[in-house]
Amino acid sequence: MLQQYKHILVAIDGSYEAELAFQKAVEVAKRNEAELFLVHVIDTRAFQNVSSFDSAMVEQVTETAKKTMEQYVAMAKENGLDKVNFSIEYGAPKVVVAKEIPKAQDIDLIMIGATGLNAVERLLIGSVTEYVTRTAVCDVLVVRTDLNNKPALNQAGKKADIQPK
Repeated sequence: MLQQYKHILVAIDGSYEAELAFQKAVEVAKRNEAELFLVHVIDTRAFQNVSSFDSAMVEQVTETAKKTMEQYVAMAKENGLDKVNFSIEYGAPKVVVAKEIPKAQDIDLIMIGATGLNAVERLLIGSVTEYVTRTAVCDVLVVRTDLNNKPALNQAGKKADIQPK
């Protein structure tokens, strides 16, 4: 029997690469009759430098993330996927995506977009994708192409169309 994934995780961060990973994950989940679990991680380090920590700011970020995640769930369902759930987490995205969510949700495949960071940014802050591929407790598929398996960036360096043709 072929390997069949039952619980697929996609990290949603608002990037073009995450959008590609989401679209491919919907198709993989349908083929495998799997549950799709979406996670958005609010990086709490982003609030460390705010001198007057404002809980209203965190609530606003959380509410925006919730609306975005609900839109992704609706898109997955419109594309024929029945089992879709999401979570909004707080902490270091690397650890949450690579270890915490996979253990808590019995994830057997993480689909994640290729990093959009340049070499200097990766050196200074690291790549979530690189960390996940190195330390995840399950299989990881790094998405680098669109639904037609064309490179995510065209020859002019611009983002390719992410809609299926």
